[in-house]
Amino acid sequence: MRDHPRAAAPPAHVPPTSAPPPAVPPSPANSGPTAQVPVTPAAARRGVGGLRPVGERRRWPRSFADRLTTPLPGLRAYARLAREGVFRPGPEGLRGIPDLPYAPGPLPDLAPGTACVTWAGHASWVVRTGGLTILTDPVWSRRILATPPRMTPVGIRWEDLPPVDAVVISHNHYDHLDAPTLRRLPRHTPLFVPAGLGRWCRRRGFTRVTELDWWEAAELRGVRFDFVPAHHWSKRSPVDTCRTLWGGWVLTDTRSATPRTVYFAGDTGYGHWFAEIGRRHPGIDLALLPIGAYAPRWWLCDVHTDPEEAVQACRDVGARRMAPMHWGTFVLSAEPVMEPLHRARAAWARAGLDRGDLWDLPVGASRAW
Repeated sequence: MRDHPRAAAPPAHVPPTSAPPPAVPPSPANSGPTAQVPVTPAAARRGVGGLRPVGERRRWPRSFADRLTTPLPGLRAYARLAREGVFRPGPEGLRGIPDLPYAPGPLPDLAPGTACVTWAGHASWVVRTGGLTILTDPVWSRRILATPPRMTPVGIRWEDLPPVDAVVISHNHYDHLDAPTLRRLPRHTPLFVPAGLGRWCRRRGFTRVTELDWWEAAELRGVRFDFVPAHHWSKRSPVDTCRTLWGGWVLTDTRSATPRTVYFAGDTGYGHWFAEIGRRHPGIDLALLPIGAYAPRWWLCDVHTDPEEAVQACRDVGARRMAPMHWGTFVLSAEPVMEPLHRARAAWARAGLDRGDLWDLPVGASRAW
């Protein structure tokens, strides 16, 4: 499903960033008791407490439209988009396809206590941390609904993946929730998904589905999965707008002497949530942030960060490093295909940040720390 913009003030329910965080993550739609577990020092610093049980079944409100940062577009916006007809890059913008960085390689061996990310393309990463292999928004299909085929192949062949220990999903748009890819997984694979998306996953046979609200967390074999807000929306059919939540994930290896923390932003526009995420999750080592699918800007500014906003978002969350994503794989919007990378590099340099901390990986490449 294509992403759409919104334009209005933040909803009234957003907590002020100056307020102290609650001892236990808020869960306004919970139907069962929160599982209480000992709070680690790292969790205490983040201002969070209890964890939800893995695989817990829960009931949710019928709609999450009250979580929208800004309203969905109306008929006037759709009419303007149809009138302007700017959905894809022109011939000049598409000439950059042969220059898209693609350098697949074997997954590197990891020493104990280290972490590694491998960019499979778009928002799909292989994150190895705490002894687990975690996929983010896995899309191994050649094409998705209403979109041209991939410009670059998947960065790692499915058969070359190690056993997948868990999957995180940011939201239900087709370029982030790909049913053909999920069908390749054993049905006992743990899935961590936004509130309301569990039923979709269970209908497809998955037995260990954990749905979380914003600021909630669950833990699997020493890796903590925190679900955090994003400036986006959800829709997969004409009748399910905002019926499921959307967000990003903070993945933390809690057992290492020096915990590794990765922030996967999913799909998001720029806004106040980044600073709040950084306040609640200090010490993020690496932020996986979207830099593409931003033009025309008037249409997509509320739901997709442009490269300059992504760099600012990295600073807002306090991450040491940034790895760009959500570009160079699918043609989803009108900017030239190589422009996101060039603008991200320029914005990083203008901000005076260490060039070595911008992990602008080719599709298929890995980086460990």
